[in-house]
Amino acid sequence: MSIMVAVPDSVEGRAALDAAIAEARRLDTELVVVNLALTDLAAPEFPPGLEVTVLDREGRPDRDPADAVLDEIETRSVERLVIGIRRRSPVGKALLGSISQRLLLDSPVPVLAIKPSEAE
Repeated sequence: MSIMVAVPDSVEGRAALDAAIAEARRLDTELVVVNLALTDLAAPEFPPGLEVTVLDREGRPDRDPADAVLDEIETRSVERLVIGIRRRSPVGKALLGSISQRLLLDSPVPVLAIKPSEAE
C-alpha cells in the first residue's frame, strides 16, 4: 500500500506534499507524488529511508488533472490520497470547477484534505 499526493504548483500543493510525507512516514509506506504542475517538480528533500515515486503528467496537456490522479489511483495500490485545498466562492466553483472537489467526491480511497496555514 502507498500514500498518493496530488501536487499542483501552489501553496496548497506544497502543504499537501508536506502532509503526505508525514503520513507516509507515520504509516511506514511508499509515497507516490503526482506532479500536476506540468513543469519539473522542484526536488524537495525527502527524508532518508522514504521510498518515493514521482509521476509526471503524461498525455495531452489539456487533460483534466483530476482524471490523471484518479487513473493513477486505479493502477496502483493506494491506501490514501492527500490533496491541498483552498477556500473558493460558490460562483468560483461553478464557473471554474474544482479539481479538489472532484477528487474528494470521486476518489475510491479515503482523502486527506490539507488547508495551508494563513502564514504560508
